[in-house]
Amino acid sequence: SAQGLALMHELLHWAAGARLPIVMANVNRAMSAPWTMWCDQSDSLSQRDTGWMQFYCEDNQEVLDTIIMAYRLAEKVLLPCMVCLDGFILSHTYEQVEIPDGAEVDQYLPPFNPPFKLDVDAPHSFNAAFLPDVYMEQRVKIQEAMEEAKKEAKEVDKEFGQLFGRSYGIMEEYQAEDADLLLVTSGTITGTGRVVIDEYREKGEKIGLLKMKMFRPFPMEDIRRVMQKVKKVAVVDRNISFGATGIFAQEIRSALHHHGEGTAVFGFIAGLGGRDVTPATLRSIIEYTKGREYPEGDIAWMGVKP
Repeated sequence: SAQGLALMHELLHWAAGARLPIVMANVNRAMSAPWTMWCDQSDSLSQRDTGWMQFYCEDNQEVLDTIIMAYRLAEKVLLPCMVCLDGFILSHTYEQVEIPDGAEVDQYLPPFNPPFKLDVDAPHSFNAAFLPDVYMEQRVKIQEAMEEAKKEAKEVDKEFGQLFGRSYGIMEEYQAEDADLLLVTSGTITGTGRVVIDEYREKGEKIGLLKMKMFRPFPMEDIRRVMQKVKKVAVVDRNISFGATGIFAQEIRSALHHHGEGTAVFGFIAGLGGRDVTPATLRSIIEYTKGREYPEGDIAWMGVKP
């Protein structure tokens, strides 16, 4: 979480490069300085290029279920996985969850037999220095594993749903089938977003929501499939890449480049440092997007004090 995650940045690269199927829960907290303990996603998203898979959860039931699924996925593709939950909003809030039966979890997660392990009878050196003639091929294998994880994540989620009766997908479309405007959210903002979308639907407005759960690997093909059909996309980022934009907006714009020329992507930054993202905040984002043909800049800041 936050500074602790940043302190271990070097080891995140090592875990991915060593192809270790580690699962780590990360409580999303804003980065210091100034010192803060409250929520935003800048800590985990600043680690997006370390080779870890990343999933962002909406509530504590999803956190619990995703951690179980993450072990199965990590062991299938031999990559570490980060399960992210909003600091304080989820991490310090009591919420009723259904704990799966241990025997059923054991059925879902069979014993793992790693392809390489420490063995005193057959000693090996692991992760020794790679010379230039072999290093690049190892990087290619990590990228190929990430691509494979896109398919495996869907299968892992499907199997979990069949056994436990709950599934989430790598992303969720909510009232998006005929939407002209799509609100894109992640984490706990999503629940608030559903309430606001229902309000607009009751008024007959074709506005939907896309919940981004899987961030790494980034589901480019699925993003294109959904967003090529809509005229406008309003991306809510609870993070900032200084000198650029919100990170989810960056990734979505990149995915749509040459694939969604008719889709205008509006980028909004809200909720940094634990500031509440309320229904009124999301209504303002939707109204801003409705009132413009194209974005007036790369970032629209929401709720900033004068």
